[in-house]
Amino acid sequence: MGAVDDGLRRLQVGQYACPRCRLPQDRVATLEQDWVLLEPGVEVLAHLVPAEHRWITLSDGRVTVYGVCPPDGSQRCRIEHRLTCSKQPLPDLWPWLTALRAENARAAQRRTDPEPPRPPQAWPDAG
Repeated sequence: MGAVDDGLRRLQVGQYACPRCRLPQDRVATLEQDWVLLEPGVEVLAHLVPAEHRWITLSDGRVTVYGVCPPDGSQRCRIEHRLTCSKQPLPDLWPWLTALRAENARAAQRRTDPEPPRPPQAWPDAG
């Protein structure tokens, strides 16, 4: 029974410094036998975070992506440190929104560009 008890023991969370910003982050085991670096002390309402970025903590201390849509209104989740790290580029969380932002930037630029020259009142005789 000792081996089973060892396997069911709550996994410990370790703190590590981010190699980019040097701030502490939680290194937590996932269900897939991997590790993820989460922002320490931050739990966000799940509906505010895109489904593929929601991490919920299980009873044994491991975390898993919480992709339920729509999530329960009171469900809280954790987020990866890379989403909050000031030294890393923010991933494209909503591609359609990124495309819309780019189009709006082009539209704003067109409004501030000088007007093209007007055609002359009388066209020259070309022929």
